[in-house]
Amino acid sequence: MSNPTAPSMPKALPDEFFNRDAQILARELLGKIIRHRVGDIWLSARIIETEAYYCTEKGSHASLGYTEKRKALFLDGGHIYMYYARGGDSLNFSAHGPGNAVLIKSAYPWIDEASGPASLAQMLLNNPHANGHPRPSQKLCAGQTLLCKALGLKVPTWDAKRFDHELLFVEDVGLPPIHIIQTTRLGIPHGRDAHLMYRFVDASYAPYCTRNPLRRGQVEGRDYFLI
Repeated sequence: MSNPTAPSMPKALPDEFFNRDAQILARELLGKIIRHRVGDIWLSARIIETEAYYCTEKGSHASLGYTEKRKALFLDGGHIYMYYARGGDSLNFSAHGPGNAVLIKSAYPWIDEASGPASLAQMLLNNPHANGHPRPSQKLCAGQTLLCKALGLKVPTWDAKRFDHELLFVEDVGLPPIHIIQTTRLGIPHGRDAHLMYRFVDASYAPYCTRNPLRRGQVEGRDYFLI
């Protein structure tokens, strides 16, 4: 997705932006740009899918209790919580209230003045298919571990850290989603609050998220809501 009119000066979100209810944060993060500098290149992607988690519900890591590994979840909003999922890295941001957070579920490669064609080329190199062939760019970040791989984000480097505007931040480029889809989260085991509709998708990018909530067989008002 190209945006030649993007401003040259970044509008990095302040830490206090993240200190809000997890569902509100999950919706407000849609359309924002994650920027990660690797060498001289800013790798960038537009957030298109998020999931909210609360300490009080069984789907969250925080519901299992405080540990040193989970400490970022219990810190102020705007801390980075990373963990391994199916062998890959996953990116979360702490929200308001101990144990509450938002998982960045998927994104879409972003090209503008700050992140040109070299950025996309590097992301394609970072995240090839298992057979070594390049992935389609629109599916490059279509999942939480694919996103981190494409952006070069690693658990040992960023877990429990704050944002660093020289290396990693989330930017508001003033292009919020027109419509948002609200539906159930993915990968939540039965009996662990899998029914909660805490997953949010930028409707314009629904075909490029982890699982399209508008796929055949899904019924509005039952399987998802358009907000």
